[in-house]
Amino acid sequence: MTYHSVVEAPEGVDMLVEPSVIRFSAGSKTATFGVTFRAKQWVQGGYTFGSLTWLDGDSHSLYIVYMGEKQHHDPSVVTASHHDVLTSILGSKDEAQKSIVYSYKHGFSGFAAMLTELQAMTVAGLPGVVSVQLNTHHKIHTTRSWDFLGLDHYQSSRSDLLKRAKYGEEIIVGVLDTGIWPESRSIDDRGYGPVPARWKGTCKTGKAFNATTSCNRKIIGAQWYTGGVHPDILKQDIMSPRDLNGHGTHVASTIAGGEVRNVSFGGLGGGVARGGAPRARHRPIHNGVDVLSLSIAGPDEVPGTLHAVAKGISVVFAGGNKGPAAHTVQNAVPWVLTVAASTIDRAFPTMISLGNKEKIVGQSLYHNATLEQRVLPPFRLIQVRTMCDESTLASTNLTGVVVLCYAPWEASSKLPTQGFADALSVVAITGARGFIFAQHNSNILENLNSCDGIMACVLVDFEMAYRIVSYATRAKTKSMVRISPATTVVGNGVLSPRVAAFSSRGPSPAYPGILKPDIAAPGVGILAAVRNSYEFKSGTSMACPHVSAIVALLKSVHPDWSPAMIKSAIVTSGTHP
Repeated sequence: MTYHSVVEAPEGVDMLVEPSVIRFSAGSKTATFGVTFRAKQWVQGGYTFGSLTWLDGDSHSLYIVYMGEKQHHDPSVVTASHHDVLTSILGSKDEAQKSIVYSYKHGFSGFAAMLTELQAMTVAGLPGVVSVQLNTHHKIHTTRSWDFLGLDHYQSSRSDLLKRAKYGEEIIVGVLDTGIWPESRSIDDRGYGPVPARWKGTCKTGKAFNATTSCNRKIIGAQWYTGGVHPDILKQDIMSPRDLNGHGTHVASTIAGGEVRNVSFGGLGGGVARGGAPRARHRPIHNGVDVLSLSIAGPDEVPGTLHAVAKGISVVFAGGNKGPAAHTVQNAVPWVLTVAASTIDRAFPTMISLGNKEKIVGQSLYHNATLEQRVLPPFRLIQVRTMCDESTLASTNLTGVVVLCYAPWEASSKLPTQGFADALSVVAITGARGFIFAQHNSNILENLNSCDGIMACVLVDFEMAYRIVSYATRAKTKSMVRISPATTVVGNGVLSPRVAAFSSRGPSPAYPGILKPDIAAPGVGILAAVRNSYEFKSGTSMACPHVSAIVALLKSVHPDWSPAMIKSAIVTSGTHP
């Protein structure tokens, strides 16, 4: 029996398996192999995941077969041609039909099928087949941001883009993401007219998602796709368009969420939540959409997007969250808009009072002090200057204290959003009353939501952290600290926009001659809908829908503009808000 290794390497890492082929001549034989990892660039620590699978010649995996432009207008004829391709490999039409999971017959020609590695290689050599790729699992990469961009819902003049576009009315936006939470107030369809006649999509009933009641004149279609997906991944979700993750609802409401007043996170970031094109309808090529918004990591090429653009659909991609290292930008094909993440002019300063009466300012979302006691009483300060991990903290009693995690070397080796999450998972179970975490800058609020109701969590930059450490070193066991609730500050006092530390940088390793990302948009501390509430999220996933909404507005004002013209207008006119 012969086994071949199939590697899905972690992002930013080369993975070499030696030997890549193992042969067994007897049932009791034992074989060994080695796996070598090599970083493509400076690896920023934390946990990352890949896979190594040993396949015999009979194991089936899902492969995506791309055949370019469709040769027939009749979808049934296109699907029949896919059956013919596999019949020549599998030996019968019945086996071909059983093998095919999806037939791509509208925007372009191709199919997804369960094949062995040898069968996939044979298909790749057939005339008319452009490429064959093993299916992979793709990762998913507000109340102020639209005002910051100058799209003021109330003060805009009749000549402004928002009014001229009629708030994106009649525009259909397709979102490929983790789903939608239809009960969100941001998805309410009151005041909407009939669904545009050009819409050809469907709304599919699934678990906890009734097509009749969940879809409306705002969510005009919803589907999910699970064919060929590994069972372990399916266990993490439900068979439905319903969004258990929150990412998809956050993205969709940023693009096209209706106006919802008095939205905040515990009183922070209060205002009116709305999408950039609030009259646009949420929901690919065949369905009649005008804009495709994809806040996901993709392979170097996504052929379907080229066909979408050729048919007049603008495609907007998130650029990835692997910064600040160079050569980390994703989704960098030239025909799409690739979006980086930047800050906005809003901050949530938190006062940290030291025992020597010195005041330190960080950022947090801490808001749950009682009215009688608006500020935490002083607590003893424990500083950790190596690794904020379980082995370091286990030997210290942290019950009732405030923990300062100041580990510059560790912070420099991790993604900005990952270091805090790793440390919090340890500190949260120690009985500590507060957590001060040092990183390169304090404006990345991702994961601070998870502190809510547990403890006061504050982010500080290294300069502020060093001042706290200096005090604690002098005071030793008598060091005390008091944490005040956060406040909201908006306007010129907040330096912005700045490209977020986590935002992936160019140039693209696959297309080094193409300038990417194309544009930066608000992607730090964006407050938008998730399930039945509103949360702050950060990432190029949050920046992408801002640009998608701008595209929708431009499409409404200039319906004759091609995707290339819209892209050109955005990248050549983008400026400091």
